Formats: sequence, C-alpha cells, structure tokens
Amino acid sequence: MTTDVFQQEVAQFRSDLIEQGWMLPSGVRGVSGFGPQFEDVLQRFNALVTRVAQDDGAEEMTFPPVVPRKLIETMGYLGNFPHLIGSVHSFFGKDAEAHAMAAKAAAGERWEDVLGITDVMMTPAACYPVYPLFSGQLRPEGRLVTTLNWIFRHEPSDEPTRFQSFRMREYIRVGSPDVVVAWRNQWLERARSLLLDLGLPVESDIANDPFFGRTGRMLAANQRDQKLKFELKVPVISSENPTAICSFNWHQEHFSSKFGIRAADGELAQTACLGFGLERVTLALLKTHGLDTAAWPEQTRALLWNR
Repeated sequence: MTTDVFQQEVAQFRSDLIEQGWMLPSGVRGVSGFGPQFEDVLQRFNALVTRVAQDDGAEEMTFPPVVPRKLIETMGYLGNFPHLIGSVHSFFGKDAEAHAMAAKAAAGERWEDVLGITDVMMTPAACYPVYPLFSGQLRPEGRLVTTLNWIFRHEPSDEPTRFQSFRMREYIRVGSPDVVVAWRNQWLERARSLLLDLGLPVESDIANDPFFGRTGRMLAANQRDQKLKFELKVPVISSENPTAICSFNWHQEHFSSKFGIRAADGELAQTACLGFGLERVTLALLKTHGLDTAAWPEQTRALLWNR
C-alpha cells in the first residue's frame, strides 16, 4: 500500500467513525471522545475478558490516571521513553501571576511558563502502580492482579487507532520464573483464541517497545532476541501494517529488582503483564465487521452480548 493510499484509508475510516457518532473529535490529534455505541462495545469486550479469566482469581485493583513522579524516575522511564512522557504542571502563583497568565492566553500567547512542576505524572502503563505494592517476599503462589487504567503517551496522530490517552485492561503476574512463564504462555493462546472467536483475523508477532535513541535500538533488539514481548495484531488500517490490539511483556527481574520483590524461596521474583488496548479492540471489531453491530456475525454477537 502506497503512502497516499494509506492516508486515504486513514482519512476515510476516521471520517466514517465521526460521521456515525462512534468517535467525537476534540480538535487535538490523538485525543478523541467516544459515542454511546463505541462505549457499549468496549465495555462488552472488557466484560468478556473478565468472564474468560474469572476462575484465575486475579485481585482487582483501581488506580487514578496519574502516578507519583518518583515512580517514573525509579522505573527508568525518562531515559527509555522520554518522547512519550506526560508531566503534570500546575499554578502556584498569586493574583498578579494569575492575571498575567490569563491575559497571555486571551492574547493568544504562550502562558505555560508560569506553571510549576507537581509530584505526579500521567500514567504511561497500567501495570506501573502495581509493582511497588509487591515489595518484600511473596506467597508461594505469587500474585495475580488485574486493573483497567487510562494511559497517556505523547504520540499525536490522525490515525484512528493511535491515541494520546487510551484504556488498557491488564493482568500482571508476579512470582517464580516457572510460574510467570507458564502464565504468559497460557495467556498467549487464550487471548489469541478469544480474539479469533470474535471473528478477528489476528496474528501473533514478536515485538519490542518504542525505546528512545541509539541505546533504545539496542534495547529493542535485545527484547526481540529474547522474545520478551509479543503482540497480537489485526489489520485495521492496512494488512501491511496491522495494528497491535493485545501485548505481552515478560520483564524478567527488571521491576522486581527495583522494588525488592522476592519469590517464596527468597530469590528475586519475575514479572509479566498482558494488556488489551480496549479502544483498539473496539476499532478492530468495527473495521472487520462493519459499523452496524446488528449485522455482525452471530458468534461475535453471542460472545459480546453474552447470549
């Protein structure tokens, strides 16, 4: 597919979604609202994931869309993904500074220089708030957590599947290496089967995170060589560049070493996570089956409408 054809596909899909009320444009690239139809399908898929995994006994945790700045620093995110960060700044001044800021804004001038840094940053990954809670020695069976969170990554784009803020439904497994690897392998097949049952033409692929710079290229190559990240992809915009709608990350001891998480035998634990991009799954369903949900395949409807 040529660049021009790709851009035409992007524009047409986005136009159709907006025209039929599935997406609500904000005027900022990669920032969108969603109509009631979109939200209905998204929530139905999230509920389906819950039903599929209900016997796993995952602890459900809820977090706000911001995390402590110190956590982002500890994770090493500033060095690995500086191009994606979202820092929260606020106003700490007095009347004079407030009036000056408002006057600049009214005049169409830049005004953010009067803001100061806060103690929080936008959450870049749904699993990040979980790891500090596991510091110490785990039970023999380890821990399994599920969470749904709004994520921020500074990737402005006109492509309908690329958002600056989006929702991830994640499962996080912490424990001994054999427990974590077995869990990851189980979910690789489970997630693939789930998406295939929904009628999505999904394929599995080795992947890497979008590390920054020259060092990042080496980290990405190492991640791929060790098969630490897998993605399940569906052609949403094009078949040549399918969209990742589900990802698996095996962190080995990366996070456990930072927070002193130890398995029952006293050795450093290992961690892995599985995440469904809820907006992307919804868009994959719409692209595959059309914008009229009443005409979707019976099996897809039965799974999502729990019939």
